[in-house]
Amino acid sequence: MTNALDAKLSSALGDRSANSLKKAFGMLTVGDLLTHYPRRYARRGELTALSDLAIDENVTIVAEVIEVVERTMRQRKGSILEVRITDGKGILVLTFFNQAWRKNDLKPGVRGIFAGKVGDYRGTRQLAHPDYELFEAGDERDAGPEAKKWAMMPIPIYPATSTVASWQIAKALGVVLDTLPSIDDPVPASVRVDRELLDLGQAYQLIHRPENDAQWRRARDTLRFHEAFLLQAALLQRRAALREQPATPRIPGPELAGFDAALPFALTDDQRLVGDEITRDLAATVPMNRLVQGEVGSGKTLVAVRAMLTVAESGGQSALLAPTEVLAAQHLRSIVQTLGPDRAARMRPVLLTGQLPMAERRKALLAIASGASRIVIGTHALLGDQVQFADLGLVVVDEQHRFGVEQRESLRRKGSLPPHVLVLTATPIPRTVAMTVFGDLDVSTIATLPAGRIPIVSHVVPLADKPGWWNRVWARLGEELEQGRQGFVVVPAIDAATPEDDPDALADDPADGSADDTDAVARPPATVAELTPLLRSHPALAGRRVEPLHGRMSTDEKDATMQAFARGEIDVLVATTVIEVGVDVPNASTMVVADADRFGVSQLHQLRGRVGRGGVPGLCLFVTAAQQGSLARERVEAVAATLDGFELAQIDLELRREGDVLGANQSGGRSSLRLLRVATDGDLILQAREAAAEVLEHDATLSEHPSLKAALARRLDETDREFLAKN
Repeated sequence: MTNALDAKLSSALGDRSANSLKKAFGMLTVGDLLTHYPRRYARRGELTALSDLAIDENVTIVAEVIEVVERTMRQRKGSILEVRITDGKGILVLTFFNQAWRKNDLKPGVRGIFAGKVGDYRGTRQLAHPDYELFEAGDERDAGPEAKKWAMMPIPIYPATSTVASWQIAKALGVVLDTLPSIDDPVPASVRVDRELLDLGQAYQLIHRPENDAQWRRARDTLRFHEAFLLQAALLQRRAALREQPATPRIPGPELAGFDAALPFALTDDQRLVGDEITRDLAATVPMNRLVQGEVGSGKTLVAVRAMLTVAESGGQSALLAPTEVLAAQHLRSIVQTLGPDRAARMRPVLLTGQLPMAERRKALLAIASGASRIVIGTHALLGDQVQFADLGLVVVDEQHRFGVEQRESLRRKGSLPPHVLVLTATPIPRTVAMTVFGDLDVSTIATLPAGRIPIVSHVVPLADKPGWWNRVWARLGEELEQGRQGFVVVPAIDAATPEDDPDALADDPADGSADDTDAVARPPATVAELTPLLRSHPALAGRRVEPLHGRMSTDEKDATMQAFARGEIDVLVATTVIEVGVDVPNASTMVVADADRFGVSQLHQLRGRVGRGGVPGLCLFVTAAQQGSLARERVEAVAATLDGFELAQIDLELRREGDVLGANQSGGRSSLRLLRVATDGDLILQAREAAAEVLEHDATLSEHPSLKAALARRLDETDREFLAKN
């Protein structure tokens, strides 16, 4: 039997109304409409502050008519009806052309809800041809309890558009709610009783038709838990399904023992702890699915190399998927150096990228297919159909947020049995996000940095307040170079091309909340093409070797440039965010980020981590023209104020849009969460996870909970299902 929530909107509302809602909001089903929740509640007795309305803003307001004037137009036939409404302080004019009949409704003293786009005519705010719904005077005749109740009843104000007003949504909901049959609640009765929740049908009624504030608040709490419970149940189900798949156990042996004995330094406590967790996972007969998060420079790659050696003991291969060719090439050099010549000869690490010459590509493909290469490092080129592994035992994904769901899954499918999966991220993840986005992975954390790391000093260079400081930036960079050090200058774009033409433009990670400041978007970004010649000719950098690095260069060009920089043959690298992750040049002391307001919190933290990696102190200058008090400026100042990536992750979470946090950009669909807020609902998410875990522990197949089973299937559209299955 079809669930009531799956019914087509057209069957409940008719084609015309259903089409309007589909066009405005993408709604298709009754469930889509019911989860279009009010953004706030007004009251009939409440008047809106008209003086606060912004020009060009679509508004829904409660106000009172004070004057109605009809006048003839001078330039053409017809009349204008001007209706003045007030909140008791400010005045707003409603303008209607050739609609004199509206004065029969809009009489002085009547109140109602008015909606439209705020315009300006000769200094007066106005709404031209607004939609409106008047409160019936008869309902206010008596000053008794019923009238008072009516006046104080919350009016849902919905997210609306210029074509569909808030009360039109309310009327559509009224039609649906009046005819809504009983809904099976996916949250088990025992959980509802324990948490004093409403049943689902009642919650829908009260959030859309409350008689008082307590009712909609209780409904909202119920629906918020409902969202968290379904999400966690889906993640836990996926986690259980993964653990039912077989995997080849990988046991550590002499290769790993010899590697550890040859290390010139001691592992940190966190590296040892996380290494032990990975060793246990690899030895199991089910696939490992572990996320390792750690600060920039905390040694995540070393932990991954130890896992690769464990897999290699039994002849297995490991594939490391890197987001850029620069990083893939550096991983190869770093891993070869870390392994040492003898062990590297046995492991035969090989690089596979899209721009390899054909002869080298053939050699790499043969080494991978034959199993001669135990460690394979590459970019998206690893995902191609030509790439075949002899025995893929471990997939390591570096900076997972750079890869789409399909890309990660296509590599995982290249093993004869499901390989173990290790995901690395240098972007610390708040616990609530880890539970919400990565709830089907085990999470390990490397918080401590290796001994001897000198803290990086960070400063904001606020050009909006101090335009003369721009030259001081280059003078300060020159002072560092005088001491024999090197520097990065990072810019948002390669040249004046549009972002669509520019592989590195603005932000490599669209989920990073960057470029959301209107002033930043209006200003043209700093570019590699502009700054490279400028720095070469700047007096403070006279005679210095300044070279560009960006995503339009060939693999050989990028690799040659990075190696020259690493050897000290280049003093300043003017680059896009291709150097954001993993690039390691110990002599680089200075990082200048131009237009820092165009990058997200985690990106800025990543970029800063490129310096201060050797024995020299790190200096990071965040240059921004964003105005004091803007969100963009706040983001930059937050990064400059702390080196604690976990603290920044929480700040990032609070500054970013919810859908971005939940990975909607990766899954390709909009977030299915409407009321749940990951930044503030951590305790609720944890409680929902515990409740879902208890249900699944006693009924793994949900045979005793058919409503929950059906809701999980209904909740996940095809994209969401793939997101959960392949993340």
